[in-house]
This record gives sequence, structure tokens and C-alpha cells, in this order.
Amino acid sequence: MADKVVLITGTSTGIGLAVAAAAVRAGYKTVATLRNPGKAGPARGTGADVRQLDVTDSASIADCLAGVVADYGRLDAVVNNAGISVLGTVEHLPMDDIRRSMEVNFFGVVEVTKAAMPHLRASKGRVVTVTSVGGAVGQPFNEAYCAAKFAVEGFMQSLEPVAATVGVGVSVIEPGAVTTEFVNNARVDIPAAIDAAGPYAPALQAYINRTRGAYSTAQTADQVAEVVMQALIAYPVVFRWQTSDFARSFVADSLSDLDGSIVAGLTSRWVR
Repeated sequence: MADKVVLITGTSTGIGLAVAAAAVRAGYKTVATLRNPGKAGPARGTGADVRQLDVTDSASIADCLAGVVADYGRLDAVVNNAGISVLGTVEHLPMDDIRRSMEVNFFGVVEVTKAAMPHLRASKGRVVTVTSVGGAVGQPFNEAYCAAKFAVEGFMQSLEPVAATVGVGVSVIEPGAVTTEFVNNARVDIPAAIDAAGPYAPALQAYINRTRGAYSTAQTADQVAEVVMQALIAYPVVFRWQTSDFARSFVADSLSDLDGSIVAGLTSRWVR
């Protein structure tokens, strides 16, 4: 991989940071990008080339991609990882929060991919996007987050056959619960959220109790990064990757659920 250049978004913590470290170890020329340069220390510690990139800023995306290609002469892969979590139900969530979820989790992925495609065509490269089991299974109090992740999966599944005609492979990665800073970075005051939930308070408390249990047995970011690295080199290209047995079972339930009753029966238990 010594001549291969990979750009990764959202590398300040968690999965993105772990992917950057794994890519460096694998021999890629690794460009680790993040929104806030003040949080670049851990990414620099991987040995990656750390650069600023805000996936919600068109100029930032264009400048970063242009700089990478100017400096390295090519781009072989993009790992779309940057994302935010949004907890709450639609009646109480501010529209600005819902729009922010779409801007970061969906439109950011689209715009980075759009900017990268000409260079990936030239290198016959790869687009690997970290989505979530929440891109295949709608989950309580995650309407805004899952909507964005469903949109990403629909976008990528539609792009995949078109990109393949010009030699670009497209894959999505579907982790379940992962022990990263992702949840903490949501900055949700749980007691305040329950107090403000009104008639939804019992359901929200039940969901939080269930979710805490899920995160007690979560995967590590390094385990997810291993799957991302597999997706980058798999031949033939594999579109959909789950990162654990739980994720495979969970996604399989949804993909085979023609009338929606399997998922509804499962997730309704999370809020009771």
C-alpha cells in the first residue's frame, strides 16, 4: 500500500482515529482529517498527515481535497466517518437539530464523495462509508440520526453500480454499539432530557436503560477499523459490511422484514 493515499474524515476520536492508525500500519499514505484542529493531537500520534476538513463547509472540502491531490498526486480511497448523534423524538427535537443531523451525517458524506470521485476514477479507488446498524434499522428516539443514515445507505447503494462502471468500489460499514466518544460527544443531559420528555418520559427512560446495557458489551473502535480495512482491499468489492455477529443479526432482521413487523416487535420492547 506504499503508494496508496487514503483520506479519512472525523479522526479526532473513536472509529476515525482507529482507522487512521490502522491505515498507517498497513502502509497507506494516510490523510486524517477533522473539523477542529485543536483536537488533532491523537491523530498526529498515529503518524498520519493531519488536515482540517469540515464536512459541512464546501470550501473546506474543496481546499482539503485539492491540497491532498496537489501534494500526493493521487487519491485512492475515502473513508467517510465524520458524524454526530442526535437523541430525541420529533415532537420535541428542534428542527435545527434535525437539519444538523442531515447536514453532517448525510450531506457531508455526499459532498466529500462528490469532490473525491474524479480522483477516485483516475485511481480506480474506493469509497468506504461508516454508517450504522441505524442505517438499516429505525430505532426509538433516533429519528433524526437514523433518517440520515438510511439516506446515506440509499445514496451509496444507488451509487455503487454506477461507480463500478468507472472502476470505483463503494462499500458501507454497519457497526452496532461501539465504545467510543461518539455518544459522549452528543452532549445530552439525560436527566434533563427525561424531565423535558413529558408523556414520552417513561419510554425515553426505558430506551436509555436498554442502551446503557448495549454499550456495556460494545465493540471497540479498533475492531470496527479492522472491518474498514478489509473493505478497502476486498476483491471483488463487497457493498455491505457488518462489524459483529450482533450487527449481522440485527441488519438481517430488517432486510428480511417485508411487512415491518419484525423490527416493530423488536424495537417496541426497548421503550417499555
